[in-house]
Amino acid sequence: MAGIHITDIEAAINWWRQREPGDGLSACPPVQALAEVYALLVYHRDSECDEDTMPAAAREAWLRWYDSTPDAPCIAICSTSQGDELCKGCGRTFDEVQNWPVMTPAEKRVTWRRISLEGTAWRFNRYAERALERKAGTGEAP
Repeated sequence: MAGIHITDIEAAINWWRQREPGDGLSACPPVQALAEVYALLVYHRDSECDEDTMPAAAREAWLRWYDSTPDAPCIAICSTSQGDELCKGCGRTFDEVQNWPVMTPAEKRVTWRRISLEGTAWRFNRYAERALERKAGTGEAP
């Protein structure tokens, strides 16, 4: 049972607001459902809600947003297959790579959050560095 981080709730709210901006007076039902969860997290000073006890309408709205995000962080450079405990390509642990197909959406987002905050995997730095080098070689501003 994984927790859905408040930043994911916020991202889902913003995604829905772009999809269904409403009439300017009230928010669409998915935003209202997610906003209630968000407000309770803020009020209780919590950073995540439990995916199993989240109200059904909010969970459905969150899952619709989740379906719009990339599923796996894999960049097809898997060093766990070479014996590394932590993949140099995507930043996931060996267990996370092996269990990814059976992980819940919230468990996957917990992993995404961790590897994004760490930012040490090649998906976050190696290719960004190459892009900067390429722009520097052409004279374009990075």
